[in-house]
Amino acid sequence: MKIEHQPASRNKTAVTDDENKNNQESFKQFCTRYDPETSAIWCWMQPEPRPCLNISLIDELIELQIQLMSTYKNRHPDTVWPFRHLVIASKTRGIFNLGGDLALFKQCITNNDAQRLRDYAYKCINLLHRNIGNLDLPITTIALVQGQALGGGFETALSCDVIIAERSSQMGFPEILFNLFPGMGAYHLLTRRIGSALAERIILSGKTYTADELYEMGLIDVIAEDGAGAEAVEDYMKSHNRSHNTVRAIKKIRQLVHPITQQSLYDIVDIWIDAAMALNKKDLAKMERLLYLQKDQKNSALIKQKKASFTRRRGDWRKITDVSFPLTTHLGENVSHNRRQNDCRRQH
Repeated sequence: MKIEHQPASRNKTAVTDDENKNNQESFKQFCTRYDPETSAIWCWMQPEPRPCLNISLIDELIELQIQLMSTYKNRHPDTVWPFRHLVIASKTRGIFNLGGDLALFKQCITNNDAQRLRDYAYKCINLLHRNIGNLDLPITTIALVQGQALGGGFETALSCDVIIAERSSQMGFPEILFNLFPGMGAYHLLTRRIGSALAERIILSGKTYTADELYEMGLIDVIAEDGAGAEAVEDYMKSHNRSHNTVRAIKKIRQLVHPITQQSLYDIVDIWIDAAMALNKKDLAKMERLLYLQKDQKNSALIKQKKASFTRRRGDWRKITDVSFPLTTHLGENVSHNRRQNDCRRQH
């Protein structure tokens, strides 16, 4: 992404043809947009072929970080855009990010290729640690979660200073379902926000939490109604631009009180790799099921919705009221009236 000065009066949703061309040539797994009104750069993830943290997405996001750091560390106000916020969002409908590349995990474990798995994990750490440190720039990072954020996707959101989520969003760490744990910063990031006891409870539960539940825990900063997430982010940035100096100071204090070092993240990743390489066939079979959901998440969501609509709890069939008699059963039997309303039967 080539960063050049743009007039302050430029429409915040307008993107020039040159900018689009630069974005398309540089990045394939996401697109960016600059908003002069809030001094924000938006990064809209759209990883292919699955909405997960694949190696191409990670490499491109790292490249974006390096470009921003290089441009703004020695910036001149007349040659580059003002930059106070970096917003991480998703273009995939209903999904922020579904986490690590399970296909790669399974392949590395099956082939006993710990080094390849370590290379992937260390890249994840490099990406998240720069985000945790705000790219070493005087900016605020914001995650806009619209839909599901699982595993590494949830860790990505937690690595930001602020999490704004739409009400129907769901987040969690499903790794325990295949006998593993989230190893790319989850323990650090959860503990810094809510303490280690509750952090361990969330990690070990494998539960997917609603936005309301996470807001009550203190993990989400702002809840927006569905479809109003982007507007909520803009409102947040506008309201905090006036106190930008104070926000920067608080972030520095947070780093002093709850430091997250890159080396400690590497050390946890090493533990994670040892645990991953010890998974058995049964564990890998469970991972395969989650991988299937990553591959076909839209169809899975549709199937889940239909199942929820048609599957009744035990006894609910008795409450059906929109049936007219006579009717024919699936066995071809003719039923002339509702037998459960037979007064003679109720007397005994």
